[in-house]
Amino acid sequence: MKNLPQKINFISDGLMLKGILHLPDTHNPPLVVGSHGLEGSKESAKQKVLSRILVLNNIAFFRFDHRGCGESQGEFIKETSLEKRTIDYLNAVKCVLDLGITSSNIAVFGSSMGGATCINAWNQLLQMDIALCGAILCSAPVKSRTIENIPLHGNDKRPALPLSFFKKNLLFNLIDKAKQLSNVLIFHGDADTTVPVSNAHDIYNAAKKPKKLIIHQNGDHQMTSKKDQTEFEIESIVWFLKCFDVHLN
Repeated sequence: MKNLPQKINFISDGLMLKGILHLPDTHNPPLVVGSHGLEGSKESAKQKVLSRILVLNNIAFFRFDHRGCGESQGEFIKETSLEKRTIDYLNAVKCVLDLGITSSNIAVFGSSMGGATCINAWNQLLQMDIALCGAILCSAPVKSRTIENIPLHGNDKRPALPLSFFKKNLLFNLIDKAKQLSNVLIFHGDADTTVPVSNAHDIYNAAKKPKKLIIHQNGDHQMTSKKDQTEFEIESIVWFLKCFDVHLN
């Protein structure tokens, strides 16, 4: 059936990346493409929520694992940088569009580093043969030097990371690029101890109208509060429907 999730593989810089396309049972739906956080994957909670609510509202959603993450090829420490993730994201958009089963109306979603990836990719997306309709960013860093909790220690997904890794691969200031954003909804917790909430204000102040900023009181980086998660779900679908000018059923 058309509306069952479809596993989609694509090549990015010679690496096989794996994703899942969620299609509504409608002809040429608009498309949202998601980008996960630094150590996340396509299985992140927010992306799973979007895969459910967008399809119910006749919007397609594509979630994938960046190189070195989840089921995709590549070693995390060798393949992770903002520029490489931006390349992955652009290749993901191209892959889905080449299937010819969605419209060329595109919106972006990014959480944490995924948000930075979307900001970095924005201008290149504008140069593609698509209609870039809007964005939702969650806990996104726009200035990497503001990040307070750098994950240096190793875990079950990767070895320990030297500070030089972050200085070489993840040092960025995207304020100028954020000035190109429009139709952007920003979520951020004011108690985020990883990416300070000042980043959300910087993105909002830089972006073009229309734009909206939602600050979650006592909210953390992962958006663990059930109240905040519910607001994310409600506000996100309203925002994407507005971006695509789709009417609620």
